[in-house]
Amino acid sequence: MIKKLKTQTNLINKIQETYLKENIPQINIGDSIKIKKMIQEGNKERIQISEGVVISQNNSHINKTITVRKTVQNIGVERIYLLHSPQILDIEIIKKSKVRRSKLYYLRNRSGKATRLKQKFN
Repeated sequence: MIKKLKTQTNLINKIQETYLKENIPQINIGDSIKIKKMIQEGNKERIQISEGVVISQNNSHINKTITVRKTVQNIGVERIYLLHSPQILDIEIIKKSKVRRSKLYYLRNRSGKATRLKQKFN
């Protein structure tokens, strides 16, 4: 039984490796990023660019996701992006910030200048 499970997981891992992207930059919590995503409307395709701060990250191999938060007209908007999705074309890191937490959910309760993070200089 255990040997059967190991072979199944090995097969799943081999299949998943073909779909992994290699051009993804090293994204950390607190980074300001710009994501180019392919949007399909009817039979037309267009590229939508969205910006924001990475407030959380979920690392589970091919299902790696990031949560990006931005404010639009004084309303906080959060989106979860699947990094290895074929619809995501490019990810660009604009600014790196120095944070001490793995989840920045406290930014949800703040607005204006209180949401700023200290910039990290390399």
